Amino acid sequence: MHIIARRAAIGFGSPVLSSLCTSRLTGSRKLCTMAELSSEQVVFNKPKVELHVHLDGAIRVQTILDVAKRRAITLPANTKEEMTQIIIIQQPSTLTKFLGKFAEYMHVVAGDREAIKRIAYEFVEDKAKEGVIYVEVRYSPHFLANTKVDPIPWNQKEGDLSPDEVVHLVNEGLSEGERAFNIKARSILCCMRHMPSWSMDVVELCKKYHHKGVVAIDLAGDESLNCEANPEHRKAYEEAERCGIHRTVHAGEVGPASVVKEAVEVLKAERVGHGYRTLEDQVLYKKLLAQNMHFEVCPVSSKLTGACDPDFTKHPVITFRKDKANYSLNTDDPLIFNSTLHLDYSTAHTYMGFTEEEFKRLNICSAESCFLPEQEKKELVHKLYEAYGMIKTTAF
Repeated sequence: MHIIARRAAIGFGSPVLSSLCTSRLTGSRKLCTMAELSSEQVVFNKPKVELHVHLDGAIRVQTILDVAKRRAITLPANTKEEMTQIIIIQQPSTLTKFLGKFAEYMHVVAGDREAIKRIAYEFVEDKAKEGVIYVEVRYSPHFLANTKVDPIPWNQKEGDLSPDEVVHLVNEGLSEGERAFNIKARSILCCMRHMPSWSMDVVELCKKYHHKGVVAIDLAGDESLNCEANPEHRKAYEEAERCGIHRTVHAGEVGPASVVKEAVEVLKAERVGHGYRTLEDQVLYKKLLAQNMHFEVCPVSSKLTGACDPDFTKHPVITFRKDKANYSLNTDDPLIFNSTLHLDYSTAHTYMGFTEEEFKRLNICSAESCFLPEQEKKELVHKLYEAYGMIKTTAF
């Protein structure tokens, strides 16, 4: 989720990853060069919408170093380059190992008011640089708190920063970033699969801040370890639906298609985070296509977490594209993948056959599937149509 990449993006220049790259044109194995897979390569230099990106996976490495120094926290490295190498995933791994990367730095920013507001503000700046005009960023308030949360995460000592105040600080940082960089940013609050006791707190925070920047609730975490939603998660989602809180769920990333089915039919998800394994159940897939269900796709992430075949030419999003499905392209956790949104787009272009017209279509789909109020959503969709030269009138 970050703009930290100025080097060989997510390690694709390494021999291990180079051997996994495939030429879209010839189908032959070949070396991936910096020019082919660079986070700085821009293949779609037009306004974009991003719907699936985690705030705590989009922190600048320099910010981690700065906050650690201010708080006198010892890190295993003192330079941006060295710390980057510790945090990032260098080659395809597992979702469980990927999630373990957060322990390398979350203790630095968690519980610190100044840091939390700063990372939210910088996040908006980074997205603006990528050409994003609307973003929904998600995070767990409890993972950034150090009081009124049990257990207190990241081995922190009891402090005085509650999940409620975390949401307030993030909202402030996002709002200041909006004004400074002329983009719109909203947030999604995450329940965690392994911490069902937090879920009712999360939905209550969604209700409290519903008109103050928070637009939805999410269920995140390791679905390979917790495939079926806990009754507390179900209860939280029932309350969210009852109160008109929008709902998305991480499902079908590494878990089976049954997790997607539960997300949609039991948790009443309006969007599916990732959703690649939906294709394993063609009846479910066709049903969701007919419902125009939105899939929040993260190409680079799906390779490095082991969610999909490392050969990008076999990625499920190619099927989504061919079927004219409703989906978006997103970074997920650019800090850990040492990537930017430009890399996801260039990857889709180079290895998956994406054209400028498809990029336009998927961004319009993203805008139409965002969780803004209807009038703001119409304005966003219209803004994209204008930017893409697809309409002449200013009426909507």
